[in-house]
Amino acid sequence: MSSVPAFKRLPRAVREQQMLDAAVKVFSRRGFHAASMDEIAEDAGISKPMVYAYLGTKEELFVACLHREGTRMMQAIAGAAAPDLPADERLWRGLRAFFGFVGAHRDGWAVLYRQARGEQPFAGELAAMRARLVEVVAGMLDHALRAEGREIAAIDLEVVAYALVGATESLADWLADHPDADPEKTATRMMNVAWLGAAQLLHGVTWRPPTD
Repeated sequence: MSSVPAFKRLPRAVREQQMLDAAVKVFSRRGFHAASMDEIAEDAGISKPMVYAYLGTKEELFVACLHREGTRMMQAIAGAAAPDLPADERLWRGLRAFFGFVGAHRDGWAVLYRQARGEQPFAGELAAMRARLVEVVAGMLDHALRAEGREIAAIDLEVVAYALVGATESLADWLADHPDADPEKTATRMMNVAWLGAAQLLHGVTWRPPTD
């Protein structure tokens, strides 16, 4: 009698998602270096050779996890707000989608913004995702301003977008550590913290340091 476990035949795409689901959980728990392909295979309910055959080395598997979670996050944000909405409502809907993603995929967030941040070459993957997110936010703000017949300097627009993204990432880390926190309320709190100042800056109101 064979001791080799029998695995149910599934379409390749379904099997790959099972592997990625398991890998995200293990990487989130262990970190990249401590995670083992044996544990990932066991969590996925498949053989380790099958993981290698489908998704490659541990490094390639981690990158595949980054790409999937990053794509899910960007799709959630991009699909959240119609372009004809006022700027504040578009931003709030985007924030609600973003925090909703973090609340529903805490393991994915941990892999994206905790595990990848300090590891090369993964930090480069994360930087590229952040740059796309900044580009989305800057484009949204620029669209809203042009609809009002206004423009601001490109550097100011970029600074506002980076500030909003950075503050949002920090609050997302807080949300990930507080399972009872409501993602939608967190989005509203973020608007109260960030948008009031951003709205004034985008409309030309600036603070200047006092003269000596």
